[in-house]
Amino acid sequence: MGGDRNGAPYAPVCESRTVLRNVEITAELTVPLRGEVFHNLHWQKKLDLSLDCFICKRTGRTTHLRYGEECAVCSGSQRADHPAAGRVAAFDVTDERERTALRAVVDYWWAPFHDTKRDEPATVLTRAPWVRLYLGYRCPESQQAEAFSIQSNMVRPVSQTCTHCAHPLATSAQSPTIRLMS
Repeated sequence: MGGDRNGAPYAPVCESRTVLRNVEITAELTVPLRGEVFHNLHWQKKLDLSLDCFICKRTGRTTHLRYGEECAVCSGSQRADHPAAGRVAAFDVTDERERTALRAVVDYWWAPFHDTKRDEPATVLTRAPWVRLYLGYRCPESQQAEAFSIQSNMVRPVSQTCTHCAHPLATSAQSPTIRLMS
């Protein structure tokens, strides 16, 4: 059993009641027919998800996740972000003639705690969960790459156009869904 340089034992990193949870996120956008003005619209392999963080013991924290990264980043306090026990386990895209769809699965560790600042207990899926998904594209006229995001807490429908040529890119008619799997 290790300890710090003064011989005091290390504080436990995780609560003994820590449980692995899985959340499925799905989203669908309608897109114009691919023609001469092809913008190569694509889902970027990153997302932000609101989670209750047992590390900083705060509820409703914005957690930044990237597919392929070993851990997430919690927005933490005003002072600094910190690593969070989460990752994107699956990132599946389906592109069809007039739509693009995303299914992502996020694995994260959760443990019960009490947020003393908000005076509320943590919940497995935070009280008002939301997700932000990122998309990228390349304008064929300007040859510039750009990006935009959609969030589950936006008023629908939401349409996006190219910032350079104003060509329609996508419409989000329904909010992305967040489903607790386990």
